[in-house]
Amino acid sequence: MLPVVDLRDPAAEAAGAIDDACRRDGFFYVVGHGVDPALAERVDAAARAFFARPEDEKAAIAMARGGRAWRGWFPLGGELTSGVPDGKEGLYFGAELGPDHPRVAAGTPLHGANLFPASPPDLRGTVLAWLDAMTALGHRLASLAAAGLGLDPGWFAAHLTGDPTILFRIFRYPPSPPGVGGWGVAEHTDYGLLTILRQDDAGGLEVRTTDGWVDAPPVPGSFVVNIGDMLDRMTGGRYRSTPHRVRNTSGGDRVSLAFFFDPSWDAEVVPLPIAGDISADDAATRWDGASLRAWQGTYGEYLLAKVAKVFPELAAGCAGTEA
Repeated sequence: MLPVVDLRDPAAEAAGAIDDACRRDGFFYVVGHGVDPALAERVDAAARAFFARPEDEKAAIAMARGGRAWRGWFPLGGELTSGVPDGKEGLYFGAELGPDHPRVAAGTPLHGANLFPASPPDLRGTVLAWLDAMTALGHRLASLAAAGLGLDPGWFAAHLTGDPTILFRIFRYPPSPPGVGGWGVAEHTDYGLLTILRQDDAGGLEVRTTDGWVDAPPVPGSFVVNIGDMLDRMTGGRYRSTPHRVRNTSGGDRVSLAFFFDPSWDAEVVPLPIAGDISADDAATRWDGASLRAWQGTYGEYLLAKVAKVFPELAAGCAGTEA
C-alpha cells in the first residue's frame, strides 16, 4: 500500500510525510485536501457523457482543430507511449488563454483556448472549476514539498511555479484485452513537477517500487500524487520520478482525471539549493535510459520535446514555432 498523507495534519507533519513518500516511492495518496467531492463527480459524469457520444460528434473537437494549443479529443489509440498506441481515448485541457495572451500571440505550442463540445453543455464549466481547484491544491502540495526539503514553503512559488504550466487530461480506458500486453498506458514517468490523479473505482494503476510492481487501488476521497522528471532532476535523485502503467481489468470503462502541476513554461530547471550530493548519472537506472542529470533547458523545451513524441503528427505542424 502506498503511503497516505492527510493534509488536515499540522503542516510540519504533512511536509515530513510527503518527504518520506517522495524519497521512498515517489507516489502517495493525499486525503483531507478539501476539494469538493461533488465537483469531482460532476466532472466524471460530464466526461462519461462526452465519451459516450458518437465519434463524429467527438471529432468536432479533435486535437487537430486545436492547432498549436494541443487541446481537444483524441480517439482510442491516438496517443503513443514509447511509440506504441495506448489503449485509451482522452481529452486534453490547459489554462484557458485568449488570443491576446503573449504566448498565444507568439504561437507558442500548448498555449491557447480549450475546445469544449456542444454536448454535454456542463463540461466546460466543470472543467474550468476543476482547473482552479487543482491549481490551488498543486500550490499547496508544492509548498509542503518545499518545506519537506528544508526550503522556505514559498520557494517553488517564488522561483518556479509563479505562473505554473497546468495540463488536465481526462482519459477513458476500455477493458484491456487478456494477456501480457494490452496496456491502457504502458510504463512511463511523468514530465514535470507534480501529478494529481483522481481515480474512479475501476482500479488498474500499477507503480514500480523498489519491491517491484504494486497496485495503487482507489482510496475513496483521495488523490494519487506522484512526482515527475523535473522534480527528480531538481532534487538530484533524492526524489525519483517513478514508472507507472495502467491495465484495466475491471470489465467496464475506467475514467481518470489527471492534472499536471508543472514549472512555468520559461523556467530554467536547475538543481535545488538543498544539502546533499547530486546522484551520479541516472541513465542506467531510468526506465527509458535517458539521463535527467545531463538535461539542461527550460521546462517548455523539455515538455515540448516529450509531447512531440506522443502526438508526432501535431508536432510536425508546430515545427519552427517558438518554444
